[in-house]
Amino acid sequence: MVVGKTHVIIIIGKNFIRFGVLGAGQMGAMKCDTLVAIARLIRAKTSAWVLMVVVGIGLTSCAADETAIYLERPVADIYNTSMDLLLDEDYQSAALSFEEVERQHPYSMWATKAQVMSAYAHYLDNNYDESVIAADRFISLHPGHSDTAYAYYLLGLCYYEQISDVGRDQNMTVKALEAFDSVVRRYPTSPYARDAQLKMDLARDHLAGKEMEIGRTYQSLDFYLAAINRFRTVIERYQTTSHVPEALHRLTESYLALGVTKEAEVAAAVLGYNFPGSTWYTASYALLRERDLEPRLSKQSWLARLF
Repeated sequence: MVVGKTHVIIIIGKNFIRFGVLGAGQMGAMKCDTLVAIARLIRAKTSAWVLMVVVGIGLTSCAADETAIYLERPVADIYNTSMDLLLDEDYQSAALSFEEVERQHPYSMWATKAQVMSAYAHYLDNNYDESVIAADRFISLHPGHSDTAYAYYLLGLCYYEQISDVGRDQNMTVKALEAFDSVVRRYPTSPYARDAQLKMDLARDHLAGKEMEIGRTYQSLDFYLAAINRFRTVIERYQTTSHVPEALHRLTESYLALGVTKEAEVAAAVLGYNFPGSTWYTASYALLRERDLEPRLSKQSWLARLF
C-alpha cells in the first residue's frame, strides 16, 4: 500500500470492483456517505450482497486504517450461501456465514437453525473448541428445541474425536460419556440415541483400559493393594467392557501375592463361571493349582455379592 493513499474497493458477491487509488485530497472529496450510497445503489440494482472496504493510511474520514460497512442481506440469501459453502466443504467459511444469519436476523426462524449448523460446520472443520462453544450456547438458549438432542450428540462427538490413548489424561473421554449419556437419557427415541449408546460403550471400554494400565503398573511395582483397587474399579464400574476377564485374573494374581487365598479363589471362581472359555481363566486356574487351591465362591466376598 502507498503511504498517504487510499484504496476503495466495493465487493459484489464473490467479485470485486476496485475504484483505483485515491489521494488524500480526493478521499476528502469522496465522503464516507458517498461511498455508502454507491454501495447501496449497487445493492438495489442486484441480488448480490455488497461489502464496501475503505483501506488507507492517515485518513481523516471513515477509518484510520480499515473500515468495513456491511449491508443487510435477506436471511434466505445468507442461509443458502452458508449451505452452499458447507456443501463445497468450505467449512470455516460456512461456520462464519451461519453465524452471520443470527447476527443480521437474530429473531428469524432461520437464526435458531443457523446456530446449530454453525456448530456442525465447526465440527466438520475439526475446530472442536468452537463447535463445543456453539453447541453449548444452543443448548442453553433452546433447551426444549427439537435440535437440542443433536446439539448434545454433537458435543459428544467433539469430545469423542479428542479421546487420547489410555496412557494419557482421559478428561475428554469422561466429557464424551457425559454428553452421550444426556442423549440416551433425555432423548431415548431420537435418531442419535443408538449411536450415542454405542459410543458410550466404547468410551467406557476406554476408561476401563486406563484403569487396567494403571493397575498393571502398580502390580509390576509390587504395589498390590493399589493394583487391586484399580482392578476392582474396572469390575464395579465397567462390568460390560472387554477388560473384565483380565481384571478378574489380575485380582487372582494380586490376592495370591498378598496371601489372601480366599479372595483369590473367589476371583478365579467368578472368572470361570462368567468366562469359562477365557484364556484368563486358564491362567488363573493354573495359578491356584500350583498352590493346591481350587476356585470357589464365598458369600462373604465383595465379588460374590457383585456377581
